[in-house]
Amino acid sequence: MQFANILTIVLYMVLLLGLAWPLGQYMAKVLEGKPCGLDRVLGPVERLLYRVCGVKPQEEMDWKGYALAMFLFNMLGFVVLYALLRLQGQLPLNPDAMAAVEPGLAFNTAMSFVTNTNWQAYSGESTMSYLTQMLGLTVHNFVSAATGIAILAALIRGLVRRETRLLGNFWVDLTRSTLYILLPLSVMFALALAWQGVPQTLGGAAKASLSEPVAYEITPSADDLKADPSLKPKPATATEQAITRGPVASQEAIKMLGTNGGGFFNANSAHPFENPTPLTNFLETLAILVISAGLCHTFGHMVGDARQGWVLLAAMTVIFVVFLSVCLWAEHTGVPQMAALTGGHGAGNPLPGNWEGKELRFGVTASALWATATTAASNGSVNAMHDSFTPLGGLVPMVLMQLGEVVYGGVGCGLYGMLVFAIIVVFIGGLMVGRTPEYLGKKIEAFDTKMASIVIMVPLFGVLLGTAWAVMTASGKAAIANPGAHGFSEILYAFSSMANNNGSAFAGLSANTPLYNLLGGIVMLTGRFWTAIPVLALAGSLAAKKSVPVSAGTLPTHTPLFCGLLIAVVLVVGALTFIPALALGPIVEHLMMLGH
Repeated sequence: MQFANILTIVLYMVLLLGLAWPLGQYMAKVLEGKPCGLDRVLGPVERLLYRVCGVKPQEEMDWKGYALAMFLFNMLGFVVLYALLRLQGQLPLNPDAMAAVEPGLAFNTAMSFVTNTNWQAYSGESTMSYLTQMLGLTVHNFVSAATGIAILAALIRGLVRRETRLLGNFWVDLTRSTLYILLPLSVMFALALAWQGVPQTLGGAAKASLSEPVAYEITPSADDLKADPSLKPKPATATEQAITRGPVASQEAIKMLGTNGGGFFNANSAHPFENPTPLTNFLETLAILVISAGLCHTFGHMVGDARQGWVLLAAMTVIFVVFLSVCLWAEHTGVPQMAALTGGHGAGNPLPGNWEGKELRFGVTASALWATATTAASNGSVNAMHDSFTPLGGLVPMVLMQLGEVVYGGVGCGLYGMLVFAIIVVFIGGLMVGRTPEYLGKKIEAFDTKMASIVIMVPLFGVLLGTAWAVMTASGKAAIANPGAHGFSEILYAFSSMANNNGSAFAGLSANTPLYNLLGGIVMLTGRFWTAIPVLALAGSLAAKKSVPVSAGTLPTHTPLFCGLLIAVVLVVGALTFIPALALGPIVEHLMMLGH
């Protein structure tokens, strides 16, 4: 790997970790309701929203009230988005006359964006109107991300507070997260993207005259042939091309910052209108992780011990760097058969490494970095086709999702997932020394470990049961583009993505079918809310406890030892669950590539 590539990775990590600290301190002020600077401008807007919606910000909720408000808000959002998708053909801001989205795909898409998954079984530029993109998808990009931050805030309060039922107000946390964190960052980022050439317009598709007209045939539809079997293809000539555009920059900004990942175009961030330059590629990759990394410092600030945030950030960073190194090595090594055809991977080869499915604008290193970052977070956007990665290169993003999206993870949900693992670690530590485990002065008891276990196990079951169901049905197997081990990897990757609310795909799976739309929607629903509600129950249990003084038997949770234990538990849980499935997919495919 060239020095410039190494410098890119180093610069990325330095900026990510450097920006995370001030952003984390700012977000802590927002979640604590303290002055943050922007309240002078946005404070009147916040108070107006409370008055219009009938919210009393001073009234706090217990965990059941918080969970009910969170769930009902998101389910109402699902209904509204589903209706918008089904009715878009009759609604305004539809200059390219997009038809209504069919019911199965509308269900899957609405559930996808409500759960912060942004799984896309459609081509955005040929399916969604501008109104759907803005009022439907972009709005849910904001509120689904804000929901994750709100749940994290409630869990932190559960760890900080003593002998209380109250965890804050969901509506306040949702509003402040959107208004003071996601919206300002997105506005600044959207302006930067528009400056670099990302479109932001409500005009319809641009028409371009072809310098060389293209002849083609119009084939009669199945219905026309049924009515008149004698119909023949008609010759035609194309003299112009429709170039799709739209309000791209605004959606692209929150897509990255909110770890959403749903692209305006089918090619996502491999499309030059979403990601036109190397600078936008670097900034978008940075935006994927910056809020999630910053929330670790938010946690440390809110619990009154910055070391607690640092140790979680360190564990995430170590896992991220290790998996990034594997992906970089695999993609720069490439495929032996291709190396034999092109003269090897040395300096004489103009394109060393695996370039299949990658953008020449960005190269192997930027593509591997993006693939690792987008699946370490629950982002799911792509700037290269993961289906074309080498077997081990494709294994990296798959495993990062299967770990539970806790390596930085999604906005809010990544950190509360890692905190659940931290509770499991102290539980194991307590068993080792024969005493009740404690975390941040709270005893971890039977109910707490049950809730933590549910949070960890539900996505695991979603991945394995969804994959098993698909490979046992004819319609599930018919969607596979490649037979054998790679085809199995396509299905395993898809359900790893949906169950962990990521949204990326191997791109070789035809997922717009009744089976994948319905089963995938259910898996996304459980992966989001059957983990969020137990997290809130855990928060309620912790908030009601007394503070336990530190003693000689307390496991310190701010040390390198705890960091190592946390890394080990995350990896062991993932390995014990998925090694057999991975052996049937990318591992055996790698061995086949080597000729074994």
